[in-house]
Amino acid sequence: MVSCTGRAADLLGCSPEQLRGRNVVEMFEDPRTWAVLASGAVGGRQNTGGVVLLRPGGGTLHVRLRVSVLVSGGPRGAFLLMRMAQGGAEEAVRAEEGSTEALPAAQAENGPLSRPQAPVAGARAQERADLLYASAAAIGGSLDITRNAEDLAAVLVPAFADLASVDLTHAVLQGEEPAPFTGATPLRRVAVSAVGAWPQDVYPLGATLTFGETTGEQVRRGAAGFLADLRDVRAILSENEERTRLLLPEAATSLLLMPVQARGLVLGAVLLWRSGDRRRFDETDASLADEVASRAALSIDNARRYTKERRTAETLQRSLLPRVVGDGTAAETSGVYVPGGTPEGIGGSWFDVIELSSARVAFLVGRVPGHGLGATAAMGRLRAAVGTLADLDPAPDELLSHLDDLVVRFSSTDDSGPRHEGIEGALSGACCVYATYDPLTGRCLIASAGHPGPVLVRASTAGAGSAGEVREGQDPVERPPAGGLVAEQVEVNAGPPLGTGSGPFEMTELRLDAGDILTFHSDGRPQRNDPAKLRRTEAVRNAARSAAASGRSMADTGRELLGLLSEPAPDHDQALLLARTRALPDDRTAGWTVTADPEAVAEVRSGVTAQLDAWGLTELAFSTELIVSELVTNAIRYAGAPIGVRLIRDQRLICEVSDPSQTQPHLRRARLTDEGGRGLFLIAQLTHRWGSRYKPDGKTIWTEQLLNGN
Repeated sequence: MVSCTGRAADLLGCSPEQLRGRNVVEMFEDPRTWAVLASGAVGGRQNTGGVVLLRPGGGTLHVRLRVSVLVSGGPRGAFLLMRMAQGGAEEAVRAEEGSTEALPAAQAENGPLSRPQAPVAGARAQERADLLYASAAAIGGSLDITRNAEDLAAVLVPAFADLASVDLTHAVLQGEEPAPFTGATPLRRVAVSAVGAWPQDVYPLGATLTFGETTGEQVRRGAAGFLADLRDVRAILSENEERTRLLLPEAATSLLLMPVQARGLVLGAVLLWRSGDRRRFDETDASLADEVASRAALSIDNARRYTKERRTAETLQRSLLPRVVGDGTAAETSGVYVPGGTPEGIGGSWFDVIELSSARVAFLVGRVPGHGLGATAAMGRLRAAVGTLADLDPAPDELLSHLDDLVVRFSSTDDSGPRHEGIEGALSGACCVYATYDPLTGRCLIASAGHPGPVLVRASTAGAGSAGEVREGQDPVERPPAGGLVAEQVEVNAGPPLGTGSGPFEMTELRLDAGDILTFHSDGRPQRNDPAKLRRTEAVRNAARSAAASGRSMADTGRELLGLLSEPAPDHDQALLLARTRALPDDRTAGWTVTADPEAVAEVRSGVTAQLDAWGLTELAFSTELIVSELVTNAIRYAGAPIGVRLIRDQRLICEVSDPSQTQPHLRRARLTDEGGRGLFLIAQLTHRWGSRYKPDGKTIWTEQLLNGN
């Protein structure tokens, strides 16, 4: 014994100094007890039992003892924690005080963890103590509602009954607060247990049922009720097939109904049956059932509350993510979100696919530290911030720099109340990787804030041999061997996590071909000492290779990975984004270089009209001519040469005008007396959307018009 609390020493009638250094085995009336308790407290579990301890000054102490491992594998071995609660066994004896029945020999030699037996206790008292001990040890070890129901049924059969069913209301299974219970309230049979096979004449596992008014009234009362003899009931209900199927298995001779209530609300009920020549249920059994039901109700209600909180966080998380499957001009995408399997499994991992101007697309995957609603809310703020910044269309490294400044400002806010601590703490230290892809040039730009780069699978060895990473100072990405497809980690110079303010961020450039697959995974880099992460990483790589080789859709690949990543559930949530790149054919674009001469406006306008006729878009000729005339005229007047005009026929008609000026175009409402200032207003009315983006040698103003059918 290394240490103890003063209260523990008081229970044993001694001082803490008298306990320290004492051999633990010598503290038990049965020396075998400690070995059984300690061996059962492994793998994070707790082992609980009613035991008899020897007081140092003489005498015994009946307690309930819970043993758990604090530290395992240390230099001095394992450190274990024992918690004592006085009265567990003694109360079981007092419940049958006065009985003089002798204990059966088999029960008297039940082993080191048999319940403490008092000389005056009879067989019924020992049976009661056994069941209470078993229920305390088995029920409540999980936060899963169904698992608690299954544990309850397993405890009751065969120790207390021959058949047992656990029926819970639908609201409880959904994690909701149960409504007032009536005979028409639907319940689902979530657990069954039987000596032998479950009878076919009784509602099976998974069935939905109602109890009716008579049985429902007993459930509302909250106290266990029993029918010692079912012969008269069978005669009364012989014509009622539904009630017979609910209450009267063919072989049953006795029935006990055990309501499951918590805080005055009905969570469900347990039906128990005995058959054959087994003793019929009586008042003593009903009293014992009430005690077991009370413990079970507390565990099920705790699991219900956890289910509600988890579903709330998961619903919020999923509502903040974009649609799972995307099919755009630049890429075919599929996103996967897998909640963690631990109680804190809902976190802040996220993915996003953002449409940019000129048929380009942005890919984003990230994660924020922490779990629960705070991490989810922080993720939502970051995703919204990235979406806003992406609308300005900066380069990936610039976007991350702005995002880092934003997180620093969020984290340094003066409002540090409890409502904000979880969110601001989760924002600082967030990681993400942001990439843009242009289907016209095959150019992919990637920047990272503390996050590993994507995994790349090239669609063909030919494509892999002709394109690769071109960032200065970095070796090219390893080429796949001839005749095979290789999933390779794109090496990026990952900057610091967001919120540190210690940038800058660097950008990596790739050249991609149509059919190449990028896989962004929030799990981070695989670690040799983490076999679960290695398994997930290998599953993602294999799926990407298979999809690249077979042409399998990203949606089907995402569904496959959802199953692979969910079994077994990871310790923390996972976000995965799959993207198969596409290329826009050359005949879908047309471009012109315009001199800074007002007469050139008519020439480019004629060229635009001819190109629209060739594409079969004559109905857009008038509006497009007006857009080109206005933008080119502004460029000639305010920016000068060189001026570029480009048309892109995508799912929408895109028109771009580029010039060397960095001046931001400003939309304003002209007064009636103004001679100018209406050009951008007219463009805004004629287009679906418009905007501008900057580049090192100037800016580009772009517009989008809907095609017929869109």
